[in-house]
Amino acid sequence: MQEGSTRCLFALVAFAVLSGCGGSGDGGGGSGGGGTAANATGWVQGVFAPSANFVAQCAAPRSGIDSATGRPFPDVQGTTLSENNWLRSWINDLYLWYDEVVDRDPALSTTPAYFDSLKTTAITPSGNPKDRFHFTFETSAWLALSQSGVSAGYGAEWAVIARSPPRRIVVAYIEPGSPAAAANLARGAEVLAIDGVDAVNDNTQSGVARINAGLSPAGSGETHTFTVRDLGAATPRTLQMQSANITLTPVQNVATIATPSGTVGYMLFNDHIATAESALINAINTLKAAGVTDLVLDIRYNGGGFLDIASELAFMVAGGGASAGRTFEQIIFNRKHAALTPMPFHSTTLGFSGADGQPLPTLNLPRVFVLTGPGTCSASESIINGLRGVGVQVIQVGSTTCGKPYGFFPQDNCGTTYFAIQFKGVNAAGFGDYSDGFSPSNSGSVAGTPVPGCAVADDFTHALGDPAEARLAAALAYRMTASCPAPSGLALPSVKSSIQSTLVQEADGVVIKSPWRENRMLRAD
Repeated sequence: MQEGSTRCLFALVAFAVLSGCGGSGDGGGGSGGGGTAANATGWVQGVFAPSANFVAQCAAPRSGIDSATGRPFPDVQGTTLSENNWLRSWINDLYLWYDEVVDRDPALSTTPAYFDSLKTTAITPSGNPKDRFHFTFETSAWLALSQSGVSAGYGAEWAVIARSPPRRIVVAYIEPGSPAAAANLARGAEVLAIDGVDAVNDNTQSGVARINAGLSPAGSGETHTFTVRDLGAATPRTLQMQSANITLTPVQNVATIATPSGTVGYMLFNDHIATAESALINAINTLKAAGVTDLVLDIRYNGGGFLDIASELAFMVAGGGASAGRTFEQIIFNRKHAALTPMPFHSTTLGFSGADGQPLPTLNLPRVFVLTGPGTCSASESIINGLRGVGVQVIQVGSTTCGKPYGFFPQDNCGTTYFAIQFKGVNAAGFGDYSDGFSPSNSGSVAGTPVPGCAVADDFTHALGDPAEARLAAALAYRMTASCPAPSGLALPSVKSSIQSTLVQEADGVVIKSPWRENRMLRAD
């Protein structure tokens, strides 16, 4: 699935609309058993040539210099069949559940459709697809997003709280210096209309298409008109925004809160992208200088990214006393491949956005408060799991996380970067079975792995970092009394949402993010 179709489907699933958008193999295995006779196209079920036999043989080869490597693209003229054969062998070699994939003739599908079929169809006990994290991205767009945090939009992250009429779409947060910031949009503003379409009540195919197009522009330079009601305003206002290439600010709202029992640090951490490394170091240095005795880490909208950055942050929180020589995460592959050397708690920088090998600052805290939601996913969940694995107390305030102990090495071939689950992560205690997410322990019937803390619904009536915001207020109160308010935001049944059909709680809303921002990724050396 290419970027454009991903965007369309993502928006459609968010609104629950039914219409509106026109390595090398080991030479055997797979679900086909020992192999069958070749058919008319030459395909033999269950027999796999090495993926290296087909790599970079492209139906539409790229030319010029690859900006990622500084070398010419390796592409040579090939066909859709050669691209599909590469996918087939690559999946058979590295996919975590390769033996659950039905081996299909690669000559009978387009490449996007063929990749979509190369995954397990198993269902978990909770009724979710076992693999709901299988997608692709245009390679050039992926590099721009992951390395620099640049993507087209307004700099507004939308939360869809009610997906069907009467819909409720609000601003979750704003990127500094963005068109949304220039338009004075802020958290809690409600979207009432887009380009003249009633965003609350219109459920026609054409109306939904226009709402989707306005919320998620295809590129920069698009102008759309919004009618919004700002938080606390008596009347709506109308504004225009032009989409632009937005540079994400992964760390925001770094602040300290004075309490009778010491200074509490707070920061909003939204994306594990390369630029987060230096931003996190700056944040930790600021909080360390302020002498914080506790930290509230707000990762309610952080879908993940580079696992190494999660390890760096976990070390900066815990310090060397708890984590020295310990495993942050052990990466386990399918049975064809040995597990990697355990990833440690990184104590020095890795050169994502600054000099390599520099000592990381530490807060040396025995505990951390994490604010979570259904958008807390993958590498963000690794922070929780990794710290718990070495005895750091994690107190969870918010709602159940997405449940993704899996990850992958993004792999380019012929201009498409493929994301297919290749590994599972476990902590120093050997735990990694949280496919239903982590849940605050007072959540009651929620099925996630219980973590001490409080179930609190997202509060769009206060700014993030405001001590009166419900989740932050509950964390501050728990710090003093070890007690919680009555659970909120978790009474509604779970619903399937986002491109990966992640189970989320309707009361928290669905924050619309691209699937690349909801993952755990390792860098290919």
